[in-house]
Amino acid sequence: MEQYVIKGGTALSGEVEISGAKNAALGILAGAIMTDETVTIENLPNVKDINVLIGAIEDIGAAVERVDEHTVKINGKSINRLSVDYEYIKKIRASYYLMGALLGKYKSAEVALPGGCLIGSRPIDLHVKGLKALGANVDVSYGLWSARADRLVGNHIYLDKVSVGATINIMLAAALAEGKTTIENAAKEPHVVDVASFLNSMGANIRGAGTDVIRIVGVPKLHGTTYAVIPDQIEAGTYMCAAAATHGDVLIKNVIPKHLEATSAKLIEAGCIIEEYDDAVRVIGKGRKLSSTHITTLPYPGFPTDMQPEITAVLAISEGTSTVTESIFENRFKYVDELARMGANIKVEGTVAIVTGVEKYTGARVQAPDLRAGAALIIAGLSADGITVIDDIKYIQRGYEDIVGKFVKLGADMAEVDSEHDLQKFKLKVS
Repeated sequence: MEQYVIKGGTALSGEVEISGAKNAALGILAGAIMTDETVTIENLPNVKDINVLIGAIEDIGAAVERVDEHTVKINGKSINRLSVDYEYIKKIRASYYLMGALLGKYKSAEVALPGGCLIGSRPIDLHVKGLKALGANVDVSYGLWSARADRLVGNHIYLDKVSVGATINIMLAAALAEGKTTIENAAKEPHVVDVASFLNSMGANIRGAGTDVIRIVGVPKLHGTTYAVIPDQIEAGTYMCAAAATHGDVLIKNVIPKHLEATSAKLIEAGCIIEEYDDAVRVIGKGRKLSSTHITTLPYPGFPTDMQPEITAVLAISEGTSTVTESIFENRFKYVDELARMGANIKVEGTVAIVTGVEKYTGARVQAPDLRAGAALIIAGLSADGITVIDDIKYIQRGYEDIVGKFVKLGADMAEVDSEHDLQKFKLKVS
C-alpha cells in the first residue's frame, strides 16, 4: 500500500537538480547493445522504467555493470538470445526499442508487445511499416512481434503521423542497414536528437535529427563510446508547474532551457516570471496572480502532451476559464475526476477540457491513473488546503527520480508511506 501523502499550502522555494531524460535514456540503452564493445552511459535517471529495461538487456545475455546510481556499462558481445519476453518488459512502452536494436545488429528479433500507461491508443503500425521498408519480415501475433531479414537495405520511409517511437526504432535498425535511409515526417523531440547523437558517437552516420527529415547512411558496425544523457524536460516542467501552483520561487538546475520553451511560454501567459540561464530556469510565482490561458498539445516544438496534466493542475487554480486541447492521446484526461475530488472545476468535451479556475484545491484521497497524471495530482496536493493522499504511486515512480526527496528539499511537507500507521504518524507530525 505505497502512497504519497502531502500537506499542502507551502510555497516551494530553493533549488532542484533535474535527472537524465527517461525517454532519451530508454532509446540509448537499447542502442548500447548494437556493438560488441563496451558502452558507458552516464546521467541515467534512477527510475523503474530504466531499471526494467536494464534487466531485460541483462536477461538476453549482455554484460551489464552498474558503476553507480546513474552510470552503467553495457557490452552486447555476449548476447545469446534474440527473444525478449522478460516478465516485466510488457510494463514499459519503450521495450519496442530492443526490436530496432536487435534487428539492426542480428537481423532477427522477437519482443513482447509493449505496455506502459493507458493514456490512449499507441499502435506499432508505423514501427512495422518502417522495419518492413528496410527489408524485414514482420509478424505480430500471440502477444509478441518478431522480425527477420536476410539483410537490411536503406529505403525512403514516410511516417503517416509524427511518432517518436517509430522514428527512434527505424533509426536504430537503419544505422546498420546497407545504403541510405531517409525518414520523412520524423519526430523532432529532444530525445530523438539525443539517441541520434549517441549512435553517431558509436560511429553511426545520422544527419538531420531535430528536423522532420532524418538521413541515415548505414555503417558496417558500431563501436564503444561514453555518453551522457540529456536532462529530462518533462521532469523540469513538472517542477516549474509546482513552483507556479504553490506561488513559490524555484531555481531548476541542469536543464536545457530551449527544450522548455513551450512550458515557459504558457507559464508566463499564466502570470509567472521565468528567468533563463545557461543551464537553469527560475520560476517565480510568489506574489503573482495566476490567470487563464489556452493550451493545445502538439509534437515538439509544440506544447508536450506529457506536460498537459501538470499545466492543467495549474490552470485549475488560475483566475478565469482556460481550454486544454489534447491532440496526441485520446485518454489523457483520466485524471480530471481525481482533480475534481480536490475541488477542481473541469469539464471534458471530447479532446477539449474546459477549465474554470477555483480559488484553491482541498486535500483528498486520490488515485494516480498514469505517470504524468500522478505528477499533476502531486502539484495539486502541494498547493491544496489540507492533506492529500495519492494511491497507485507505482506509475509516478516509473518516471521521477526521488520525487519526494526533491520536493521536501524545496520545503514541501511530503512523504512516502506504506502503512496506515505511517500515514497517521505523518498527519500527527504536520498537524
